[in-house]
Amino acid sequence: MQPTGTPAPCPIFRTFIGMKRSGSADLPLHYGYVPKWLAERMASLGLAITETILADYGKEEVLRRLADPFWFQSLGAVMGMDWHSSGITTSVMGALKRAINPHGASLGIYICGGKGKFSTETPAELARLAESTGLDGHELVHASKLSAKVDNTAVQDGFQLYTHNFIVSDTGQWTVVQQGMNPGSKTARRYHWHSANVQSFVEEPHTGVCGISQGDILNLTANEAGTTRQGILQITGEDPMQMVRDFQRLIMPNHHEVHAKDVDLKRLGSVLWVAHDRGINNFEELLALQGVGPRTLQSLTLVSEVIHGTPSRFRDPARFSFAHGGKDGHPFPVPVNVYDETISILQTAVQKAKIGNSDKAEAIQKLHEIAARAEKDFVPNDNFDALVQQERDESWKYSGNTVFGEAKPPQKPKSDQLSLF
Repeated sequence: MQPTGTPAPCPIFRTFIGMKRSGSADLPLHYGYVPKWLAERMASLGLAITETILADYGKEEVLRRLADPFWFQSLGAVMGMDWHSSGITTSVMGALKRAINPHGASLGIYICGGKGKFSTETPAELARLAESTGLDGHELVHASKLSAKVDNTAVQDGFQLYTHNFIVSDTGQWTVVQQGMNPGSKTARRYHWHSANVQSFVEEPHTGVCGISQGDILNLTANEAGTTRQGILQITGEDPMQMVRDFQRLIMPNHHEVHAKDVDLKRLGSVLWVAHDRGINNFEELLALQGVGPRTLQSLTLVSEVIHGTPSRFRDPARFSFAHGGKDGHPFPVPVNVYDETISILQTAVQKAKIGNSDKAEAIQKLHEIAARAEKDFVPNDNFDALVQQERDESWKYSGNTVFGEAKPPQKPKSDQLSLF
């Protein structure tokens, strides 16, 4: 929609249309809570994953990934959250904020906002951040408010925002992750925005909305821009489904259990093949991970995918729940001992890489690469349900835990080791 009759634009402003969402996710409402034992581990794993991405790909890649609804859901699943629920948004962003912000100056990434009353504190947080970094706080606050206004008011799709996070780098690039609730349909909708590398964002002296430029440049706040503002208001009369058809949209099912249809079995099977069948001794590239058991290797391979995988590999977020299960026991209880070992190995790899010893970090990356290569000739069988049951039966061995309590040994005899190959 391009308004007509507007005056000649000033080159420091971009169109409202240019501020394009990067995607959205529709999720069933989930009113559960995150126990302290999991919240602490989510923060530690989230920081280690973020540091690894920063070291290997840079801070703008962190922002790009957070703006991808599929990657974000996969990250939440690998961190032990319920793979399909609305709780991933607030829990993941809360964990990342707690873990990243104390190191913001060294990492160059800051997270503002949050759920409920914390979302309203975003402008003040951005203003304080601007004072300490030299960023243009006025522009950042404007971008934060406008992205919220669009999703909460301009696009009247029945979802009322209740959480808003603004993630910004020390170069002024940003991502917005916010979520609205529709009690009538018992669903939540998460919206993702990305500034998409507009280099002039922090350099412009006036308020602007920055994103991928898609047309003429307009000052939306100027008195002369009434026609433009009127055009924006027309959005409220359009079909929201038509509005979002041109960007990534993730729609999660209502069922809590993980079914075979929710997972790319070739990809999951190749992960299990590397972790449980082939083993480290069969791959020279993995020698730096000697001593790591098969179950931890399974988790590390999926964490490696989250860190090093390409965007096309996150279309089945449920697969990543096979790293550390889910807090409600789906697909199985969180294997706490495995979770702790995964965090420890990843943290060690990050610290060693900082002093020039990248062997362990490279070995972790190889896990993803080896599993990805194995997919070509991999043919999964129909053992999925039995595989899930086996994970549940063996969860107690790894101090499995859920919001309902600790996992117990099964009453029935242990079955033989199963796989998807």
